[in-house]
Amino acid sequence: MALKDIQFFSEDIDFTLKEKQKVRQWIGATIKAEGFKRVGELSFVLCSDAYLLEINKQYLDHDTFTDIVTFDSSEDEGVIAGDIFISVERTMENAKKFNVSERDELHRVIIHGILHLCGYYDKKKEDKTLMTEKEDYYLAKREF
Repeated sequence: MALKDIQFFSEDIDFTLKEKQKVRQWIGATIKAEGFKRVGELSFVLCSDAYLLEINKQYLDHDTFTDIVTFDSSEDEGVIAGDIFISVERTMENAKKFNVSERDELHRVIIHGILHLCGYYDKKKEDKTLMTEKEDYYLAKREF
């Protein structure tokens, strides 16, 4: 698994993800556990609420705040590729709301985006339940 193809960027905010290499390894292990052969180009863009709102409006025609928007650019069977935009402001706010650490909430949202790229959905109640179970499972598998 080419973990160097998992990149993290900041847009519109001053934020640096801690333990990037460990997060890459965790993402890679999750992708492998879900039956995918390799990682293509995978970009995480950590941004503000305002920045993600514009992405949401422009590409999805949704005029709402969200914590994540995932774009799948996979072209080959068994390969995960895409762009995942995460509002750090929203994850921090949700951490307070759900009484969890900011780090855990950010990691939950990161793995949520990966699970979308693996083919999981969260619009219907039963899909959301499965997605949450998978998030909990992979969060528990973190070794850092």
